[in-house]
Amino acid sequence: MAEDKEKLTKEKISEYFLNLQNEICNQLEIADGEAKFIIDEWVRPGGGGGKTKIIQNGKIIEKGGVGFSAVHGKSNPELLKQLNLTEESDFFATGVSIVIHPNNPFMPIIHMNVRYFEMDNGIYWFGGGIDLTPHYVNENDAKYFHNELKKVCDRFDINYYKKFKNWADDYFFIKHRNETRGIGGIFFDG
Repeated sequence: MAEDKEKLTKEKISEYFLNLQNEICNQLEIADGEAKFIIDEWVRPGGGGGKTKIIQNGKIIEKGGVGFSAVHGKSNPELLKQLNLTEESDFFATGVSIVIHPNNPFMPIIHMNVRYFEMDNGIYWFGGGIDLTPHYVNENDAKYFHNELKKVCDRFDINYYKKFKNWADDYFFIKHRNETRGIGGIFFDG
């Protein structure tokens, strides 16, 4: 007889993301070996809040931020329209986002975020993505990055990498410059 899994709640997801932020920051401090994060805790007037952790002037990291948020409140009309909802509904959103700028121009800038969104009517979804923006593109590094993303995606579904890469290519396309941001990555929402 299979054991019943504990119910996944927005509180547990939020706690997981807060722990993820702490683990990422701890590992970045170890990797940098010099700089330490400073913490800015904030409160959202409409409900919830978060922690923004900033690191700068390190041996490896010029400047970076790792943000955590868990916010809630009334949904704005545009969101309700996108979700085809006619009645007011409260929302809850939590996630972690990262932007790291290294000192070395041959190391790429990294962007990453993961998020969870829930409406009080039962609609919910996860989203997120990761991409690299190198100053100087190294083809071998770009291939390695995408191969590693594909390996992770393939563990869940062999179609995910292509689907999520295309989504990132569209999402991170800079229309006014007619170019992509960096070497791309993966992105999903919903």
